[in-house]
Amino acid sequence: MPNIERGKRVGGLLRYLYGPGKREEHVDPHLVAAWDGAGPLHRLEPPVGLGGKRDFRRLVGLLEQPVRNGRNPPPEPVWHCSVRTHPSDRWLSDAQWAHIAGEVMAQAGLARHGDTRAVRWVAIRHGPDHIHIAATLVRQDRRTEYARNDRWKAQAACRNLEERYGLYRVGPADRTSHRRPKAAELNKDTRTGRAEPARDRLRREVRFAAAAAATTEDFFDLLRRAGVLVEARTSTVNPGQVTGYKVALADHTTGDGNPIWYGGARLAPDLSLPRLLARWSDNTVPPWTGSSAALYERAADQVRAATSDVRRLAAGAPGGAAAAGYAAADTLTVAARHAEGSRRGPLHEAAEALDRAARLPNGRTPARSPRAEQLRAVSRLLGVAGQLADNKTLFPMLRLIVNLSLLADALAELRESQRRLHQARAARTAARLLRAAADAPAGPAPTVAEAGTVPLTGPLTRPSTPRRGVRRQTSRPTTRPTR
Repeated sequence: MPNIERGKRVGGLLRYLYGPGKREEHVDPHLVAAWDGAGPLHRLEPPVGLGGKRDFRRLVGLLEQPVRNGRNPPPEPVWHCSVRTHPSDRWLSDAQWAHIAGEVMAQAGLARHGDTRAVRWVAIRHGPDHIHIAATLVRQDRRTEYARNDRWKAQAACRNLEERYGLYRVGPADRTSHRRPKAAELNKDTRTGRAEPARDRLRREVRFAAAAAATTEDFFDLLRRAGVLVEARTSTVNPGQVTGYKVALADHTTGDGNPIWYGGARLAPDLSLPRLLARWSDNTVPPWTGSSAALYERAADQVRAATSDVRRLAAGAPGGAAAAGYAAADTLTVAARHAEGSRRGPLHEAAEALDRAARLPNGRTPARSPRAEQLRAVSRLLGVAGQLADNKTLFPMLRLIVNLSLLADALAELRESQRRLHQARAARTAARLLRAAADAPAGPAPTVAEAGTVPLTGPLTRPSTPRRGVRRQTSRPTTRPTR
């Protein structure tokens, strides 16, 4: 996995890479590769003086020489890329790492093979599972190298190298992941003792509200009832038209005490208001006069039918298959809230993984389909019926969970056939978590204040005597071999 950063001082970077590291993790730092024409590596190695300190002046001078002579050097001329293998991979030799560094630099467009006037760079290894590439972004012919799209190109190079060396397949970036908390957010959560990043908590609340709501007003009302601060953004052309929103937690503030706001798209690419409006096909909650248990039975039947649709449409109409899986993720989101409340449990983790597996790149909304509309209608009904949940809903909910695990398996097979490995792994993760939740007792049931609904009572385990017609599904193996 390549990680690319920019900087100003190549000397500072080299001193860190050759130093002990933040936790004494740097062991035997040494060069494994360098630019074409650099000469033998042992001549480039910073020599160790009498006091045990290395002298970096010659190597720094060689790397900075093109920058000093450049026609228009960039303000941040240092390009730093770390390349790491998966923990399950074997250790590679210095020669193999040298080849990997050369391929990354060539495919990133910074130092193509045979280009003796390319940028200068060195690859340093100070651990068994990774290297660091340090380069200066001015070519030896004095032209600036702007490194456009270098991250995508470096990732593509690593995907090819994984296959060539038989390493763990990370898979190409598919632009379906939500935004992760940044380092500053995580550090602040550690200082303040927050158990979960605010961004993750808000994304979970917004996703539940989006799955259970039928209108923008319902969506905002559900968020406020969950204790989330909400502000709507209106159009400058039509002042009465709501065009966006932002959310915050009351206890997550700046140093001045102001709330830290997040727009929907900053939480996940499919949670902006225009994407949600495209998801809400109609503005009503369908009527339901039956019991909560019967509603969960209906949801389980719809998920089972959606699984058949995913397998049937996988080859000829993958868009329809993805639409069914995307809607089923909403059903799981609502069921997870009713079973676990607002705490993050295995069902919430499975819902997040299934949502990643079903999502389209760049937050696009899947095309509507009859099955997807039926699943969304059931999700809205569950959002209301969950307030009446009791022990009678236990077995139907378990049946729903098992059926959702089978749908996750079908979705994983679809993504594997499309070579979208990140989403395939997310679907496998969702299936594993769902089967574990159905087989093992859950933790203590959330309180009414936590869940916003009356929680299920008793452990989340299978009844001792299954009903007829369900054994055929629940008796399947709990694991499948990973492709």
